[in-house]
Amino acid sequence: MTPAMKRIDLKIAFGCNNMCLFCVQGKKREKHPPKDLALLRREMERGFAEGGRELVLTGGEPTLHRDFLDIIRAAKKTGYRNIQIQSNGRMFRYLDFCRAAAEAGATEASPALHGSRAELHDFLTGSAGSFRDTVRGIANLKKAGFKVISNTVITKPNTRDLPALARLLAALGADQFQFAFVHILGSAAANAKWLIPKKTVIEPYVKRGLDVGAAAGLRVMTEAIPYCFMKGYEEFVAERIIPETKIFDAGRVIEDFGRYRLSEGKVKGPKCPGCLFFNKCEGPWREYPELFGWGEFIPRGKKGGVYDGD
Repeated sequence: MTPAMKRIDLKIAFGCNNMCLFCVQGKKREKHPPKDLALLRREMERGFAEGGRELVLTGGEPTLHRDFLDIIRAAKKTGYRNIQIQSNGRMFRYLDFCRAAAEAGATEASPALHGSRAELHDFLTGSAGSFRDTVRGIANLKKAGFKVISNTVITKPNTRDLPALARLLAALGADQFQFAFVHILGSAAANAKWLIPKKTVIEPYVKRGLDVGAAAGLRVMTEAIPYCFMKGYEEFVAERIIPETKIFDAGRVIEDFGRYRLSEGKVKGPKCPGCLFFNKCEGPWREYPELFGWGEFIPRGKKGGVYDGD
């Protein structure tokens, strides 16, 4: 029997040239060295044998791995049809580097942009010049023929900037962007008291940003924002379409990230069973209600054909 197609998320190194205030990986860069090419080949081959046809190279910052181009070539030789680089985008400021990655076999890039202006993005990444590098990188990726899928982590400092950021991404020619609510682990947990916004506060800005992107013809998505905050924007909830994903992390393997999210990562509240979207919604990352409680989460039920809570 042919295995079902799925995505393989391969963490190749944890070093990074940013120091993001919200980094979910936290201090892994201090604990785990880059994986060697032989190990990475074995992990790629295992994922492919189990049905993986899409590969995401991530970390940390994968572009800093000394064997980065060889890793892409090995992935292509293994048979992966789609090879995505999940990155902070800074190394893509070099057009020759982008072209070399494309020639090696990479097809998509997911550069992370967290603000529409340098002072905001550089503050969140803890790295002066990172906005300049990433914006230039997005332009270069387009020149090199990549599909560009940008990712933005929603924090308190950039909440009101999301519509302006969406306009910038559209102007840069991004094909898709995602607004992902900050996962309160690693550095984000250490900075939680001032960094984490309430979901009721982000809701209007997220929706305005989605409107901007959709009007410009981009594919737009959200992640870790439950349906009770997405009225009228349900089609943009990424959890509906995330493929089965296996993660080769540092020292462990998550066989099915979807099951992990439901069993360990996310949680539902006491009122959630009464919601119309209970079976579709994953709920928030479990650390969020530990910080703010469940008061914001209003079930979208229906009684007698009339939506209650909408």
